Amino acid sequence: MILSCQNINKTFIDNHLLKDVSFHINDYDKAALIGINGCGKTTLLRIIMGEMNADDGLVTFAKDKTVGYLPQNALLNSTKTIYDEILSVKQPLIDLEERLRDMEASMNLVTGDELTSLMDKYTNASARFEREGGLTYKSEIIGVLKGLGFEQEDFSREISTLSGGQKTRVALGKLLITKPDLIILDEPTNHLDMNAIMWLENYLLNYKGTVFIVSHDRYFLDKIVNKVFELENGKMTTFTGNYTDYATKKEILRIAALNAYRNNQREIKHQEEVIKKLRSFNREKSIKRAESREKMLNKMERVDKPLDEADSMHLTLMPRFESGNDVLTVTGLAKSFDNNHLFHDVNFFIQKGEHIAIIGDNGTGKSTLLKIINDVIQADAGTIKTGTNVAIGYYDQEHHILNDSKSIFDEISDDYPTLTNTEIRNVLAAFLFTGEDVYKLIGSLSGGEKGRVLLAKLMLSQANFLILDEPTNHLDITSKEILEDALNNYTGTVLYVSHDRYFINRTASRIMDLTQDGFVNYLGNYDYYLEKKAELSPANDTGSVSAATLHSTSGLTATSAANRSSAATNENEGKLDWKAQKEMQAAARKRENEINKLEALIEKLETRDKEIDELMASPEICNVSAKLMELQTEKDQIAEKLMDAMERWEELA
Repeated sequence: MILSCQNINKTFIDNHLLKDVSFHINDYDKAALIGINGCGKTTLLRIIMGEMNADDGLVTFAKDKTVGYLPQNALLNSTKTIYDEILSVKQPLIDLEERLRDMEASMNLVTGDELTSLMDKYTNASARFEREGGLTYKSEIIGVLKGLGFEQEDFSREISTLSGGQKTRVALGKLLITKPDLIILDEPTNHLDMNAIMWLENYLLNYKGTVFIVSHDRYFLDKIVNKVFELENGKMTTFTGNYTDYATKKEILRIAALNAYRNNQREIKHQEEVIKKLRSFNREKSIKRAESREKMLNKMERVDKPLDEADSMHLTLMPRFESGNDVLTVTGLAKSFDNNHLFHDVNFFIQKGEHIAIIGDNGTGKSTLLKIINDVIQADAGTIKTGTNVAIGYYDQEHHILNDSKSIFDEISDDYPTLTNTEIRNVLAAFLFTGEDVYKLIGSLSGGEKGRVLLAKLMLSQANFLILDEPTNHLDITSKEILEDALNNYTGTVLYVSHDRYFINRTASRIMDLTQDGFVNYLGNYDYYLEKKAELSPANDTGSVSAATLHSTSGLTATSAANRSSAATNENEGKLDWKAQKEMQAAARKRENEINKLEALIEKLETRDKEIDELMASPEICNVSAKLMELQTEKDQIAEKLMDAMERWEELA
């Protein structure tokens, strides 16, 4: 066990944020902490790191273990360059390397025993240098920086010239290079593009230490974690497995909790009715019986009401009228800012009912494209034509279309003057703005709150063509799921930019990958995109399929020269694909069975480990040294088995 939290409590005024929070993280765990915005995730991390005091409770780290922590906005204040800032982590190795050079020079100046002694010191220092990564640390730094999205020409940039997001990326790189035994990350994907997120996934997945992550990126969590801690109503619940496993188990528990609450409420109501009836008899015996039942009722355990739909945002998207079949046609679109050429000759069209996700590297112009379509900025060249009866609803990730000087209430009432005060309040209540909250100024709201205001306006617009720029930014997982369900039930057309791969996977029917040369289209969700991307990559490497070949001006499918092969070749390839598919399915089933067995074993071992902890703390055993030694031996064996099982699980997952 590398980290243990026991009975952590924290209250702010009248908000009991953390209630007896207890959990532990074992060596080599990849664990996630999730929960809705404001539930106390960051507060708990700050308590763990000693940046904030808990009201009660104990945080314990294993001895001789190093801990690295990256807060959400880790702003570095440094006069160094990006490369030098990262390099500073390796200063002990640099010093050791200098000592080795000094010893090499001294060897030419001494003889005899002195030389022998110096050579022995050199051999030991050289072995240590190699053991601690002295031969590879420079390439390792370059690999991490490039993985996090920095180009070679960025390495010499001073930290002081970087944006907040870039500084956070440098801080993340610095932490990764440090290689602590336990890495604690608070929303590490916030400032990363897709390529950087995928790189970080693989890095953390293969990391030899322990990882503890707060994140709303469900795809990221699915890939990495083997344990999920959920904070809900101040209490902590532990789930074994990745995010998908958590979601499945959570739904089962939710239904069970709801049934338990309903049964509890039914019993309470029944007893109250019986008591009322007995009192109505107005006889001595009946009154005594009523009082007896009342005492029993007061002693009855009350089941807390689980979170339900009433506690979450409500979002229904419904177009006021249908558009024509041709929704949008874009021809020859180009845009540059000074010498920065974002894209040129972009061509695509969108038909009614399509749900299209635009992806691409940072800086390719995705948000700019949406702004051009919405007439926020002008294109350098090209034409944009909307179809018949197309009504656009626009979600701006920078929230520029909101007026910071207005209240939430006025923001809605000014745009929708026909709505009554009651109707406006009902709409805002559906987006969790109640009471005096509706009179808060837009400028004082958090990013998540502004996002909810925009979603409320989007719903009221009843548009048949939604254009969304990073709509899941600042939303917690619950709100993301609500938005996903609303879009999947929406009968209109959707075009959006997003880095949220889980969101894309659930909502997109087509993916358009934006490059400088135009769009590469994939007719499917994100999983399909990854599959086709993997298939096309080898061909692209050999030059047999070019970006121009893949580009489709019709905007319907990704095409390649291979599509024009003969019918006979296609038939043979189909047979091979079928056989390969069957083999893959069999392998997948075998893998899934082994994963299930491993997860069952891990759960069994963790349960026994917890039982041993309780036994060792019990009064009957805590003073019996022989029994304690026996239990400790069993604990050590369990730890070894857990490590082996988790390592095998990591290989398979």
